[in-house]
Amino acid sequence: MPPTPCALCHTSRALVIRPKNHQKLCKACFLALFEAEIHNTITSNSLFSPGERIAIGASGGKDSTVLASVLKTLNERHNYGLDLLLLSIDEGIKGYRDDSLETVKRNATQYDMPLSIVGYDELYGWTMDQVVSQIGKKGNCTYCGVFRRQALDRGAARLGIKHVVTGHNADDVAETVMMNLLRGDLPRLSRATSIVTASAASDIKRSKPLKYAYEKEIVLYAHHKRLDYFSTECIYSPEAFRGSARTLIKNLERVRPSAILDVVRSGEDMARLVPAEVSNSNQPLANTTDAAVAADEEAEGEAGCGSANNGRASGGEMAAMEQKLRNEEKATGKETDFTLQGQRHDRCKPPSKTAKKLPKQHLQRCVRCGYLSSQPVCKACMLLEGLNKNRPKTEISVSSVEEGIETMRLNSTSRLEGTATVP
Repeated sequence: MPPTPCALCHTSRALVIRPKNHQKLCKACFLALFEAEIHNTITSNSLFSPGERIAIGASGGKDSTVLASVLKTLNERHNYGLDLLLLSIDEGIKGYRDDSLETVKRNATQYDMPLSIVGYDELYGWTMDQVVSQIGKKGNCTYCGVFRRQALDRGAARLGIKHVVTGHNADDVAETVMMNLLRGDLPRLSRATSIVTASAASDIKRSKPLKYAYEKEIVLYAHHKRLDYFSTECIYSPEAFRGSARTLIKNLERVRPSAILDVVRSGEDMARLVPAEVSNSNQPLANTTDAAVAADEEAEGEAGCGSANNGRASGGEMAAMEQKLRNEEKATGKETDFTLQGQRHDRCKPPSKTAKKLPKQHLQRCVRCGYLSSQPVCKACMLLEGLNKNRPKTEISVSSVEEGIETMRLNSTSRLEGTATVP
């Protein structure tokens, strides 16, 4: 059987089957098409302007590594005129972040980009390992989401940068859409689907050039370009609510490959239905408070996805609900209303046409750290306050423990020698 030719050039042998449409392409055509789609996303949404300084949020993973490689390539090919550099956050997770940062350092050398690293311990006095040891794995992603966003903003502010790009792909956006639908949070859905976002707590905007790129295609691009990236997942992420949404999205993709982009497009359409005063869509960028943004990063519910029944209703419950509705319909015809002469029944009152005004949020500086917030104390400082209250006042180091054991051993030996009898 002859080899399958590429669907684009019709000359080379097809080596790649695109996950989003099962198109069979050769290596060269796949790489060129992937880069062309990212370029189209950038130009159609006017993400960059000439001479702009851009910080790439680099974690060492496949998404940020591919993003750095593609932006470098497109910047040189299409003359974007961008000044690119890498910005990494060290959460302080041993066995994960320390190894991935080594990959980021190699990428900085390979792509000839400056690298800046900001650590949680430097900014907050806590590492994520310490946070997890304090609160456990339930809800730790909420802490990390709040801390990480502020760390990116502060790192960019140190460098004098007003634009940060992240490696969020189509799978990530689809998961976020699904999470917000499961939570019934349309305002947050409106903010999450925007390709360019900004926080009311910062004047630094963010964009997602890989928003419409499938995760599998990103892996294929990194493989065929032989990029150097770190492939281990965060050791704390399996406990997050996002993992449930990810499993659901992957199951949908197996049945319908276009399901990921379908969910993303549906989320964008639903976001347009959210009133402007709720989503702040009347602003050039989707502004949010720092508390809402923190929840956008990763909101961890008390009972996860659903309640004690895991979101499922039994058949008996549905039958009881239907019976209740039928009984209410029968009772409606038997109702009798009594009103005094000259008085008007409440049901006859016309509905009020005055729209309920939503409270406006006023930005101010956090009284503790100076970060812009809608509250006197920002979300990060509130979380830190809870952590610091439970932190031990004194710390026991390994060296002091070893010295204590050695002293006890010497004292025990001395007592044994003093009680020994001479034969």
